[in-house]
Amino acid sequence: MRQANRRWAAAVSAAAVTAGLSVAMATPASAAGGPCGQNFGSSGSLGSSGLTGSVMGSLGAGSLGGATGSLANSLPWITGAPNGALPVLSGKTKALEMVTGPGSPNKTIDKYSVAGTDLGIMWDNGKEGADHDVMMLFGDTVGDCGIEGDQWRSNVLFRSADTALSDGMRIDSSPLAPGTTNFSRQVIAGLLNLPPGSPVEFTVIPTGGVAVDGVQYVRWMSVRSWDTPGEWTTNYSGMAVSTDNGETWNTDLATVRTNLQGLGIDGIPAFSSANANWQMSAFVPDRGDGYVYEFGTPSGRSGAARLARVPANNADIVDPGKYEYWNGSDWSATITDAEPVIGSSVSELSVQWNPYLRKYLAMYTDTGGLKIRQADNPWGPWSGSQTLIGSATLPSLYGGFMHPWSNRNGDSNLYFVLTTWDRYNVIYMRTDLSGMRVAATDPVDRPDPAATGEQRLQGFSTPEGFTPAPEN
Repeated sequence: MRQANRRWAAAVSAAAVTAGLSVAMATPASAAGGPCGQNFGSSGSLGSSGLTGSVMGSLGAGSLGGATGSLANSLPWITGAPNGALPVLSGKTKALEMVTGPGSPNKTIDKYSVAGTDLGIMWDNGKEGADHDVMMLFGDTVGDCGIEGDQWRSNVLFRSADTALSDGMRIDSSPLAPGTTNFSRQVIAGLLNLPPGSPVEFTVIPTGGVAVDGVQYVRWMSVRSWDTPGEWTTNYSGMAVSTDNGETWNTDLATVRTNLQGLGIDGIPAFSSANANWQMSAFVPDRGDGYVYEFGTPSGRSGAARLARVPANNADIVDPGKYEYWNGSDWSATITDAEPVIGSSVSELSVQWNPYLRKYLAMYTDTGGLKIRQADNPWGPWSGSQTLIGSATLPSLYGGFMHPWSNRNGDSNLYFVLTTWDRYNVIYMRTDLSGMRVAATDPVDRPDPAATGEQRLQGFSTPEGFTPAPEN
C-alpha cells in the first residue's frame, strides 16, 4: 500500500514540477524545519528528506503522540510528502475528497500554490446574497517543497459559496500575494512580525473564527516552541479582525491573552496565569440570545474546555471587560472563575448548533480518535462521547472542524474536515448522524465503531485506483 501511494505521490510531484510547483520531499539541507517533513538543518542525523523509517515509526505511533515532533524545535513532522491518498472507510463516516493538495478537485497547487496544509477552521461570514461565504482558515502551509523555504506560510484563507455540500466543497477565492495570480498569501501576522520558523515566535496558527454583523473575527495563537509530543508552548493568543471579508486582517491589541512574561510587545495586556486556559478557541455565533460564546483550551492537546460569552456586537467582542465566564452554575466577570465544561483531553475543538439533532455538537480529537459530544446549552451538561473515527482506524488524524452549513436542509449528514499527518492535507468528510441523538444528560461514552466491527479502513483511493489496506 505504502509503495503504491509513494508511486502516486511521485507521479503527482512530477506533474506539479511541469506546472511550476513541485511537491517533492527533498529540500536544501539549510532549510529550517517545516511541514514538508525535512530536517531542521543543524540537527543533522535525519537527513534533508525528513523523518523516515524507524525514527518516524517511533514518533508516528498513535493518534496524538505522533502529531507533534520535538526535534530541534521543528514544526510538527509529517510522515511523507503532501499527498492525496483518500482513506476509504466502512460505516457511517466517509472521506469524500481532498480539499487541498494533490488529488484535490480544487486544484490548490495550481490555483493557490498550496500543496500541503492543515486544520481548515470554518465559519459563516454572516453576509447576504452573492457575498455569503464560508470562510476557511488553514494552519502552516507549504507550496513548493523543492525550494528553500518551501513557500511556507503560517496561515492562508479560502472562501467557499458552495451550498451543495453532498458533492464536495468547491473553493471560490483566496487572498493572493500582490503581483501574483496563484499564490495565497499569509493573512494573519504575529505581533513580533517575524517570518515562519523564527525563534521566539515560530508560527501563528488560527484556532477559531466567527462573524458579527458582517465583520470577521479570528482567534489565533503564537507558538513559541514545540515541546513533548502533543504539547507546545504559546506566547499569547490574539484576535484578528477583518472588515473586508477576510482580505486583510489586523489584531486588536486589547484582545491579547498573554501566556508568557517579558515578550516586549508594546500595548498588549500584562501576563496572567489565567490566560493559559484561553490559548485556543472555538466560537458559537449568536443564535438569538444576544451572545457569542467562546470555548477556550490551553495550548497543546491535553487540556479541558472552558466557556465564556460576550454580547454579540462589534464594540464588545474586542473588549475583554465585557466577557463573562461560566463558573459551573452561573456567569462570572472573573476569568479565574471559569470551570471546565468538557473535561480533558480536548484538542482542536469545533462547536456548533446542529439542527438535525437539535443539540449543540462539540467535535474534537483525543487519544482515542475523533469524538463528538451533545448538549442542550453551550455550558452543558455535555453527553458522553461518540467516536466518529477511531485512532486505530486512522492513527494520524487530527483537527476535525465542522462545516457551518451542515444539516440545514433537515438531512442527517454532518460535513466536516479532517487532517492526517501522513498526507498533511485537509480531507472533506461526512458522517450520517441518523440514530446518533443522545440525551445531554447521558454520560455514557459509546464504543469506537471499529471495536463493534462497523468501521474499518478498507484502503486508499488515488487516481491510480484503489489500494486495499493490509490485512491485520
